[in-house]
Amino acid sequence: MNDRFLRACRRRPVDVTPVWFMRQAGRSLPEYRALRERYGMFEIMASAELTAEVTLQPVRRLGVDAAILFSDIVLPLAAIGVDVEIKPGVGPVFADPFRTADDLERLRPLDPTDMAAVTDAIKILTAELPVPLIGFAGAPFTVASYFVEGGPSRDYAKTKALMRSEPTLWAALLDRLADIAIAWLRAQVDAGASAVQLFDSWAGALSAEDYRGRVMPASARIFAGVADLGVPRIHFGVGTGELLADMGAAGADVVGVDWRIPLDEARRRVGGAYALQGNLDPALCTAPWNVVEAAAADVLERAAGRPGHVFNLGHGVLPETSPDTLQRLVEFVHEHG
Repeated sequence: MNDRFLRACRRRPVDVTPVWFMRQAGRSLPEYRALRERYGMFEIMASAELTAEVTLQPVRRLGVDAAILFSDIVLPLAAIGVDVEIKPGVGPVFADPFRTADDLERLRPLDPTDMAAVTDAIKILTAELPVPLIGFAGAPFTVASYFVEGGPSRDYAKTKALMRSEPTLWAALLDRLADIAIAWLRAQVDAGASAVQLFDSWAGALSAEDYRGRVMPASARIFAGVADLGVPRIHFGVGTGELLADMGAAGADVVGVDWRIPLDEARRRVGGAYALQGNLDPALCTAPWNVVEAAAADVLERAAGRPGHVFNLGHGVLPETSPDTLQRLVEFVHEHG
């Protein structure tokens, strides 16, 4: 197996810089779109064979150094009976948002058998993949923000109001979500995943004070809850330049960096004890190749050949991105990284 991704996560020497892309499984790939014309998101995730197929598609086409499981951060909540749907072009939408302590009872513990189709997909994948498989979960704050707001939000007003006005209930909510994430990550690793990523995609909406005091403890508990598994742990959020050191201190081995902060500055803020992942602006992948090439070269120059860099985008692949551009980008990073 090509293990350069795992070696980079552990800050060990690699032959070339490893590269994979968030949201590489789906969205921009025509073979994925063909499947989506026949199946909904939850239909794909309910089928081990379809989940494995979508996860494999970018590895076949792009030549990336890691696969990421095709899934969604709200899938565990759907598996335990919470009413949630993924609306195209919108994202997760909850029919009955979280409001009171009574709603905690809807968050029963996750049993791995609740997710049998996905763990079966992982077993298929680990038998076929030439690269490591990344499992993932949503961090408690980000999942809570969808659950409290009822769907995506720009200001997270209800979430922040609950966090400040009812701190005991807020902590209980994050604890329940942390328990679910721990169970889900452990099930993925037990099935064969070689690394895990915790997506706290919207943590950048928080002040450093709120993050450290009201969010970070639950994420830290997740990382501690999978530490004994011995797989690399990646922590990622958007707009988190001011939180990078804390996101590492929460227990990560690898800190994801978005495009709003240069990679060398991220290294200065995080320190040398962590690998970094990132951080090309995904919007630039829709530009002409000379723009993509220059931006990728800048990321690699700022990485400066130090051990512990996984090339990625600063967030997910945009749907309008050409797969040919992504393939060319992988080749460029392998050649120059």
